[in-house]
Amino acid sequence: MNTIKAFLTLCIIGLVVITALFIDFTYKTFSYRQNTQNADAIVVLTGGKGRVEEGVRLFRDSRAELLVFVGVDPSVRKSDLYRPRRDDPSSDNVILEKSSRNTLENSIYGRDILVRSGVHSVLLITSRYHLKRASILFRNSLPTDIAIIPYPVDSVNLKESWWSHGGSFQLLFREFYKYCMLRMFFMLAPGELRESVMPVVSGG
Repeated sequence: MNTIKAFLTLCIIGLVVITALFIDFTYKTFSYRQNTQNADAIVVLTGGKGRVEEGVRLFRDSRAELLVFVGVDPSVRKSDLYRPRRDDPSSDNVILEKSSRNTLENSIYGRDILVRSGVHSVLLITSRYHLKRASILFRNSLPTDIAIIPYPVDSVNLKESWWSHGGSFQLLFREFYKYCMLRMFFMLAPGELRESVMPVVSGG
């Protein structure tokens, strides 16, 4: 009987801890704001609605000298994502990375582009729900002297009243699980992703 009680107590404690961590994760996810700060480069993790458009808008507003699209489909051309208008920044400062296929690869392939370009600060653009996981991966991939400025893009599939919207809850909890796995990995293997892996980069 005592063994059963101890097991149940541990389960309850574990549930309370997970709940508290999940609420903290969710609170911080919704606390991100679209920063007005300039940077050396804008990095857009493609794949989510509104990300490319927001990156292009900031680039046209001269928020950074370099615009990097990471995780672009190999069939996509630069002109599909950015067509400079009069007085717009040159498309020569737009880079397409076409090799990565997930967030981990985004951070590795994106890292080498940024290091090679000599940037010291990055506006990291992705969907709000994805931002904490993307940020921890880029923070642990990039050299420590490169500042990361998280920049969220809101999407219709994430509601602020997530507790009453099943799809939002599931989306947040999946991200929370993946984020926790990454935190554990980096606790055990800090600096693991900073080894150089040069990507295949396309200018078109």
